[in-house]
Amino acid sequence: MYHYTESGLQNVWLSNGYKTKKTDGGVAVAVVDADGLHKAIGRHIAAKGHMTGGEFRFLRKELDISQTRFAAWIGMSEEAVSLWERRGRIPKMACRFMQSIYLEKIDGNVRITEMVERMANLDREQQERIVFEDTDAGWREAA
Repeated sequence: MYHYTESGLQNVWLSNGYKTKKTDGGVAVAVVDADGLHKAIGRHIAAKGHMTGGEFRFLRKELDISQTRFAAWIGMSEEAVSLWERRGRIPKMACRFMQSIYLEKIDGNVRITEMVERMANLDREQQERIVFEDTDAGWREAA
């Protein structure tokens, strides 16, 4: 059995599907079809009810989503997402959302991630610039 810590998860072990080779520096391990293994791990995590912080991080990284981007999607701070991943107390809504996005994407439906990204971009555009002007009556939003 091989303890697969390369996933970032401490509870993943492989019964087969890997090759070992003795080198001058020790034993090197090569996983056969690492992408397929990561999808299997991700599917297992996404099918669970609640995730640990490490599992949440695993799915986020597999989707190549930064903490900043995910936080923007759900209207939270990057610090909140970081805290969830470190302490493992993830709101159910965030768990379900991440699991849904992951499953949709690995099943080939990238529309959900495109839609959420468009929503996050719209929010940023709306919040980026608000222009005010000083008038004789005081400050007001410029037309």
